[in-house]
Amino acid sequence: MAPYPLSEQMTAFVDKTLSFNSTDSSITGLRQAYSEMCRAFTPARPAGLSVVDFELAGVAVRSYQPPASGASCIVYLHGGWVVGDLDSHDFICAEWASTLGVRVIAVNYRRAPEHPFPAAFDDCLKVWRALLTSPFQLDPERMLVAGDSAGGNLAAALCLALRDTGERLPCAQVLIYPGLGGDHRLPSRSECIDAPLLSSSDVDYYHALYLRGTRHPNAYAMPLLAKDFSGLPPAWIAVAQFDPLRDDGVLYAERLKAAGVAATLYVGEGLVHGCLRARRQAVEVDALYETLFGYLSARL
Repeated sequence: MAPYPLSEQMTAFVDKTLSFNSTDSSITGLRQAYSEMCRAFTPARPAGLSVVDFELAGVAVRSYQPPASGASCIVYLHGGWVVGDLDSHDFICAEWASTLGVRVIAVNYRRAPEHPFPAAFDDCLKVWRALLTSPFQLDPERMLVAGDSAGGNLAAALCLALRDTGERLPCAQVLIYPGLGGDHRLPSRSECIDAPLLSSSDVDYYHALYLRGTRHPNAYAMPLLAKDFSGLPPAWIAVAQFDPLRDDGVLYAERLKAAGVAATLYVGEGLVHGCLRARRQAVEVDALYETLFGYLSARL
C-alpha cells in the first residue's frame, strides 16, 4: 500500500472500520458487514428529535424533526448505491437536524444491483417532487439536497434533472466526497489507487453494479458527463485528500464555477472516504463538520 500519512486519530478510525470487513464477498455479505460497521459508529440520537418512518411517493423515507424546526428542510441521500439504508446514515441525519434545528428527510432509495440506474435516481426525484406538495408546509426557498459518496452523485443528478425540466431547484447542493463519474485518468485515481476504505478498484466495482445494463451512461447517472453546468444551485463540495474520488469533486466545482455557479470546495487534508463517521473521533473530521454547519446555517 502506498503511504498515506494519516493522523493517529484517523488511523484508529480506519482500523476500527476495517475490523468489520467480511470474508463473505457476496452482496448480502457486503451489506451485513457494512450495517454492522455503521451500527458500531452510531451514537444515541440527540434528545428531543421526533423521528418517523413513512412512505412518500412510494419510497421509504425517515423524517427527523427537532422542536420548532420551521419550514426549512434538508433532503439527505445516503452513500452506497449497493449498501446503506436509513439506519446506516441515521447518525448524520439526526445530528444535522438537532444541531441546525431543521427537518431532515432521509431517502431509502432502491439499491443496485437488484435495482440498477435509474432506480435510485428516480426514487430521489419522486421524493423531492412529493415534498414540494407535501402537507409539511416547507419553504421551497429553504430546501436543499445533500449526500455523501453515491448520495453526492444522486444529489448532483437530481439538480441537473430539475434544471433540465424547469422545475424548482434546491437552494443549494451539498456533496461530500461525491462519486460523479470522473474519468479513470484523473490524478486521484492513481495517487489514491489503494487508499484506506475506498480503492480505485472499489470505485470500478460500485460503478459496474450501479450501471448494470446501462450501455451509454448519461449525466443523470454520472453528472460529470453533463455538457452544461449553468443554472444549477450553489454548491458546497467536500473532498477527502486520500480518496480516489477526490478529483471528481474538484472537477465538478471547477465546472460549476466556469458556468457561473457559486461553488465552494472544501479540501479535507488528511481525510479518507467515509470519514463522516469519525465525528468526535478525529479533529480533522470535526473541522469539516464545523465548516459544513456554517454553510448549511447560512443557506437555511
